[in-house]
Amino acid sequence: MNQKVHVVGVGMIPFSKPGASDDYPIMGEQATRAALADAGLDYGKVQQAFVGYVYGDSTSGQAAVYRTGLSGIPVFNVNNNCASGSSALFLARQAVESGAVECALALGFEQMTPGALKGAYEDRPSPVARFQDVMTGLQGYDETAPRAAQFFGGAGREYMQRFGARADTFGRIAVKARQHAANNPYAVFRQQLSLEEVMGAPMIFDPLTRFQCCPPTCGAAAAIVCSAAFARRHGLNTDVVIAGQAMTTDTESTFNSGDMRRVVGYDMTRAAADAVFEQAGIGPEAVQVVELHDCFTANELITYEALGLTAEGSAEKFILDGDNTYGGRVVTNPSGGLLSKGHPLGATGLAQCTELVWQLRGTADKRQVEGARVALQHNLGLGGACVVTLYRHD
Repeated sequence: MNQKVHVVGVGMIPFSKPGASDDYPIMGEQATRAALADAGLDYGKVQQAFVGYVYGDSTSGQAAVYRTGLSGIPVFNVNNNCASGSSALFLARQAVESGAVECALALGFEQMTPGALKGAYEDRPSPVARFQDVMTGLQGYDETAPRAAQFFGGAGREYMQRFGARADTFGRIAVKARQHAANNPYAVFRQQLSLEEVMGAPMIFDPLTRFQCCPPTCGAAAAIVCSAAFARRHGLNTDVVIAGQAMTTDTESTFNSGDMRRVVGYDMTRAAADAVFEQAGIGPEAVQVVELHDCFTANELITYEALGLTAEGSAEKFILDGDNTYGGRVVTNPSGGLLSKGHPLGATGLAQCTELVWQLRGTADKRQVEGARVALQHNLGLGGACVVTLYRHD
């Protein structure tokens, strides 16, 4: 990192089920205004905007940003599947770090429809066709089950076969998610669940029951990033700095390893995490709080190991020992994560950022992780992209 990039303002709106939200331009405006108010900054000081979303037409970013102001700045629309929000943050951080601008906005939103994820077009090749072909060769394809659940459920099966993990270990992740979300007023699911309720829910794709799959969600979140000099000139809060950030895409191992964990991004995650820890000059043992991409419980489990939070093959013990929650080694998804806070695709990466900034400032209320000084974010999109970001209280 050539110069410090600070996150000086964050904001999000309460997430909701499809059909219960405002339209995306209104949600985007609300999140942007919340981030500007948090920073204490006028929109006219923002020099570029990067806007992440998945389901929307071209220039949807402008439609949202224009509601906040018509200042004529560049607005870039970013679509990287579920990593769209953090991809927007990556570009905003990169613009500031490079010196191209001093202050940038990263915004993410999604207005979703009910039901499982699916492509928008049927008259052209799917961008995940190669992934599906590999998955089908490894485990077959079930026309009756959601495709995403088959990808990540398959990764869970792979883990169980390799390391002997029990199915209810995945269920415990869902229980934890609901426990954490109970203290998050922005979460779509705040009702707690027992392990029996999680495991007794309808099976979506073995070993994943319904409560182990993230829900379609609507929402928006935003962050303002700037240089240290800009922050000093405008009297902004510089408590939180981006100490490391990396974005990766797939390599040959995704397609030729014969391992469903790698098909869904294990190696992308490991490569991004390694790069981030090297940039920051610290290791995963220094991290106190993590927001990671728990689109399904199976992905949270394998991501513990990909991020280096626990050794390969030890994630089950990590969970059973309570090392993934308050009182353990690292509090994972204090927001409730995608499983319970919700997963509005383009907003997720910036909602994760918002939660971690609040944690490092010590303003996360009942979710506060005591003594949090280093925070890690992981956001993944099949197809593919992975962004890992390390934040530090400066």
